[in-house]
Amino acid sequence: MPKDHTFKCGSLFSGAGGLDLGFVMCNCFSIEFAVEVLEPCIKTYAKNFNLAIQHTSSFPNTKAIYKGSVEEINFEKTTTYEIDVLLGGPPCQDFSIIRGPEEHRQGINTKRGSLYLEFLRCLSALRPKLFVFENVPGILSANKGQAYHHILKCFSECGWEIIYADIVDASTLGVPQKRKRLIIIGLRKDLSQPQTTLKAQKCLSNALSAKNNLFAKYPLTPIETFEGKPLPLLEEKYKEIMSEYKIKTSSIIEDYLIINRITPHDPREIETAFEKHELILKELNFLNKKVSELNLPDGTTQRFHESQRTIERLKRIPPGENYKSVLGTPWEVKGKNLSLIYRRLHPLKPSYTIVAHGGGGTWGYHYELNLGRLTNRERARLQTFPDSFLFCGSPQEIRAQIGEAVPPLLAKRIALSCAEILTEIIR
Repeated sequence: MPKDHTFKCGSLFSGAGGLDLGFVMCNCFSIEFAVEVLEPCIKTYAKNFNLAIQHTSSFPNTKAIYKGSVEEINFEKTTTYEIDVLLGGPPCQDFSIIRGPEEHRQGINTKRGSLYLEFLRCLSALRPKLFVFENVPGILSANKGQAYHHILKCFSECGWEIIYADIVDASTLGVPQKRKRLIIIGLRKDLSQPQTTLKAQKCLSNALSAKNNLFAKYPLTPIETFEGKPLPLLEEKYKEIMSEYKIKTSSIIEDYLIINRITPHDPREIETAFEKHELILKELNFLNKKVSELNLPDGTTQRFHESQRTIERLKRIPPGENYKSVLGTPWEVKGKNLSLIYRRLHPLKPSYTIVAHGGGGTWGYHYELNLGRLTNRERARLQTFPDSFLFCGSPQEIRAQIGEAVPPLLAKRIALSCAEILTEIIR
């Protein structure tokens, strides 16, 4: 990469900025503009990215987050923004399998589901060198599989060579959470020479594939993320946690290997894996910093009040289990059939996907017996937001911002590859 070179990004459907933050964390990208419609997200974004808040009617302006719908912006009229990368993830609720069967998720046939066209409109007007488009994996099956292929076709017809299109599980890249996202990355066709395209595809494949990646085999865990230490240093804490449930344990490493079904190649592989865990904690500035000892001004470190009934229910749900543990008891949850209801984290397994919305036990629950709902800061750590990233809004609004975000660490891995590709282009 050229010394001191900074590539410029534009961002649509920006949310609180998880995807964008990953690019900024590389120290070689700047955010020139962002567009978001929700007030709490806008305030969070402006605070953390140091951008002025402008209304979409004032587009274009210098370095701003625009409040309003992407549909309101006339991208054709600007030469202010000459960006290298366009980032965005149009609202995904109409593609998500959480909505249930096909008839409940109509994908591109809905107004929200067709917002990818606004992303295309911006691409066609601003002509960046690359784009990064993210969405839920459910887009592959929405509209009986037609939505995904239609979107890829639209990108191609608008002048883009698709150099990466695949589902990425963030846990295979060091995120302490099982979270899958569809990532589509395109290179402008006039820049897409055969050798450049091949190098770009190989770069992205190497960076985002689970193959030959130790995190795919040895995932980072919630206990490491919350305690700020790699597993070998958490033996006593782990035994203390499990003894509260009267669960018999072996050593923390033995249990970790069994629970995650890991067969080590050799002892050195295990050592290397936990060295990488420590490096990730250091990269995120979590190392030696317990989340329980934080007291942040955005309220994300505050614990939630639980009803006595919920407390009694949770006492009967061990780590890694959910509402099924209390079926047939006075604490049974009626009318629920989702695995995430009253689900406790397991300290040694990647977290289940952190969701943005829902009541009735969908918040996610701590692995410690006497702790209930995860705090928003614990949720933010599982998403790999640094503790310095402060949120705006009510607890429920902050929950939504965290749950809807792309994990910044996943975004950073994408960004590093994009920087490498852009450097090759400008040589």
